[in-house]
Amino acid sequence: MNISSALVFGNNEYGQEIAKNVTHKYSSITIFSLEDIDKDDNSAFKLEQFDLSEDWDELNEQYDMDSSIIFCAINEEAKNIFLTISLRSSFKDITIIALAKNNEDANKLKMAGASKVIPIVETTANIITDMLKKPIITEVLHNILYEESRLKIIQVTLSSVDAFTGLYPAEIDWSKKYGVLVLTIVHEDDSHEFIYSSKTKHNYLKSGDVLIVAGYEEDLQNFKHSIGGE
Repeated sequence: MNISSALVFGNNEYGQEIAKNVTHKYSSITIFSLEDIDKDDNSAFKLEQFDLSEDWDELNEQYDMDSSIIFCAINEEAKNIFLTISLRSSFKDITIIALAKNNEDANKLKMAGASKVIPIVETTANIITDMLKKPIITEVLHNILYEESRLKIIQVTLSSVDAFTGLYPAEIDWSKKYGVLVLTIVHEDDSHEFIYSSKTKHNYLKSGDVLIVAGYEEDLQNFKHSIGGE
């Protein structure tokens, strides 16, 4: 049996980036795909095909489920929810981390049996993959996934930028002033910039920009209130 395994359901950008970010923690990582597996796929991880009608007996035989963690990262939310229900019914005590595209789906995934749910921004898959590649984001996600932490990641739409007049995003001490960590800025045209990229050092915030923010619930709510965010 494999010991300390990460089982990632969803052979997509999310699944690949999750796998990359947990390689240091798990001795075995497998990505499961609903689609036929391309033999020429150059994935750095073991790939296996599955379908939603699985009874998971083979999974139980192949992996030590008591020392494994499951990530549900299928792009289609209905399938992701069904998968979570199916896995939870078979493995009562395993940790299941699920990705949700909005708060409604997050609530459904929690009801389906997910141990923890990570909301992702709907605008583009590149945002989350860019974020995951940054060391500071890896640390934040580590705390969210593996520690008993109240850390959350939310999006805040700026209805006003009066609080940031004359300041570039990278110049603002978000942690000291608001107790939060701003990760990414999403503009109205759906383009996005990591907070400490060279672009953000030369662009002011604009009304309608969306900030991707990490922090504790109370700090996040205070932040939204203090800047008039939505």
